[in-house]
Amino acid sequence: MRSARSWVFAGTAALAAAGLAAPVHAARALAAPMAAARPPAAGRVALPGTAVPASERARPAGPVAPGSTVRFSLLLALRDAAGARAFARAVSSPGSRLFRRYLTTAGWVSRYGPARSEVSRARSWLRRAGFTAGPATPDRLLVAAEGPARLVQRAFGVRLGYYLVNGHRVRLASGTMTIPAGLAGVISGVVGVNQFVAAPGLARGGTTARGGTTARGEPLAAQTGQEPPPPAGFRNPQPCSAYWGQKLDSRDSPGLYAPYSPPLPYAICGYRPFQLRGAYGLAGQVAAGVDGRGVRIAIVDAYDSPTLLSDAQRYFRINDPAHPLRSSQFTDLPPASVDDVSLCDGSGWLTEQALDVEASHAMAPGASITYVGARDCLDASLLTALQAAVTSGASVVSDSWGDTLGDIFTDAATKAAYDDTFLLAASTGVSVLFASGDLGDNFGASGIAAPDYPASSPLVTAVGGTTLEVNRRNARQAEYGWSTARQVLCAPRLPFCRRRTPAGSLGWQAGGGGGTSYTYAQPSYQAKVVPQALALRNEPLLGPVPMRVIPDISMDADAQSGMLIGLTQAFPNGVYYDQFKVGGTSLATPLLAGVVADASQAAGASLGFLNPVLYQAYTRRPGAFRDILPSRRPLAAAVIRVDYANSVSAAGGYVISLRVITYEGPETYCDGTGNCATRAVTLTTAPGFDSMTGLGTVGPAFIAALARP
Repeated sequence: MRSARSWVFAGTAALAAAGLAAPVHAARALAAPMAAARPPAAGRVALPGTAVPASERARPAGPVAPGSTVRFSLLLALRDAAGARAFARAVSSPGSRLFRRYLTTAGWVSRYGPARSEVSRARSWLRRAGFTAGPATPDRLLVAAEGPARLVQRAFGVRLGYYLVNGHRVRLASGTMTIPAGLAGVISGVVGVNQFVAAPGLARGGTTARGGTTARGEPLAAQTGQEPPPPAGFRNPQPCSAYWGQKLDSRDSPGLYAPYSPPLPYAICGYRPFQLRGAYGLAGQVAAGVDGRGVRIAIVDAYDSPTLLSDAQRYFRINDPAHPLRSSQFTDLPPASVDDVSLCDGSGWLTEQALDVEASHAMAPGASITYVGARDCLDASLLTALQAAVTSGASVVSDSWGDTLGDIFTDAATKAAYDDTFLLAASTGVSVLFASGDLGDNFGASGIAAPDYPASSPLVTAVGGTTLEVNRRNARQAEYGWSTARQVLCAPRLPFCRRRTPAGSLGWQAGGGGGTSYTYAQPSYQAKVVPQALALRNEPLLGPVPMRVIPDISMDADAQSGMLIGLTQAFPNGVYYDQFKVGGTSLATPLLAGVVADASQAAGASLGFLNPVLYQAYTRRPGAFRDILPSRRPLAAAVIRVDYANSVSAAGGYVISLRVITYEGPETYCDGTGNCATRAVTLTTAPGFDSMTGLGTVGPAFIAALARP
């Protein structure tokens, strides 16, 4: 991976390959400089891309015990990486003679994957080094291993330490890893020695789905090796609206939320499946049988809720009885064991699982669903689960998680392992979707504006967020880019205010992730669509090289217009099923997965890597997308939200807040020492491709455009 300073040498070669390219830039310009790497010892070679930026190691949090277990995987080199990229590009490009003429997984491995002899060499070295070597993955890209930290340090020539990164205590190596020179060309990277914590893109409005409590109020904690406990209970109180604008706030003083125009509507209680199908124009097609039947959707998350299927079945019996989720439609691939429940906030992943299954089934009620659970939320485990999903027979894989700021901070070796998996997916006809995140461009949370990974990879479809207004006829009334600001009006023991001035100030809260990559050059499918101002946003650091911009497409994600979901939760009086609304790009991604499943059925074949078709449809198929534009009445684009102060009942009173829709005002980052910076939100909506919503959202001709490009 080249440094940002070497852009002058990238030239046209990098751009020519950028249609389905490997990374061409590192983001050193945003990180503290690394110490100069020492030359490898005699008989050893460096593994490029295995070092993380020095800024990741800016906050040491203690040494790694020499005897602690480290689980990792060796990434084996493709036998023909250039050929694999060329084939993936051809099979995904309309007009190519190979368009949608996919390989089987076995065919791809025999043509491009590592040879069996290389797997044997890698496993033999691991055993000689003292590790327990596991089997290779079916695609032969990864060989799993584990052993004590002292052996890892010796085998790869690094020191291991713990560091605080994005609020997590993670293990990182001190520099670039090395391997014996005889393995050069066999092993191309290591995944899992450096830990990167993936987070689900859930938005409930400022709350986190952590572990619950017993009836006595004691915490429900997972035992070692057990699945996380149910998340803490959450309910949405009245007043809230069944459809957009149903209930208006007439009890509070109009001056309380000035300058926004009264009366403001109450936020949505949570859209139900038939409302979302209606808003995105799927109701008639689903009724006619274009409902994803014969297509399989795979969902990848961490852990595996024991009530995932039963909760979803109960949800559809209550909310969409004409479209039940049958047991025959659902396949569960649980992890063999679980780990790092506390590090991963495991209970929050159970909420994610319920959302993903229920949202995808809502849009494609005839499709089959395979749920694949990872052992934890670390990149190495999620990659293993992702590979299982890609090779499961699914046509589309939905991933509602990612590494915050991963475009610059996830090491290049980990990116290479994921990108090789994405090449396999594209070549075998699997559409891979990733949530773009819920923190906008990440500046408000970190002080750095950079997108998440894997969403920033040009080999996946990055899904951003909108705020969707569904009217009483279950039709789309309006749709805006998701960027929300929050202002607490009051917190009395009543569901309305008696104040005339707000109790808090207005500040940015959440929004669909996006931005311009520092790692990946502009893919060819974006070249004539993405405005130069966006593609060259990082020009001061990288030079005049257009870069990848995300998201590609967006769907409903705002918690103020979110989907009602149901799952087993832990309430003060016991553990049982209940319902509440949730948003985030974790909602947008499985919604799109369902639409893609419908389109796959209409096409009579898997659609494969979507982006070349999406961007061509944008330029050639009117009606394929709905453009997301700024509000024509910005001072009316707000709602009133009422929450229980204790999340479950009126016993603790209510919190009443104003939520601004499609907010494009100032946001502030404070580093915890009193040092703060304020600037305008950089992700905005505009005619055409924009940085907040990409190409826009699903239009009336979307399914036809994908099925018959």
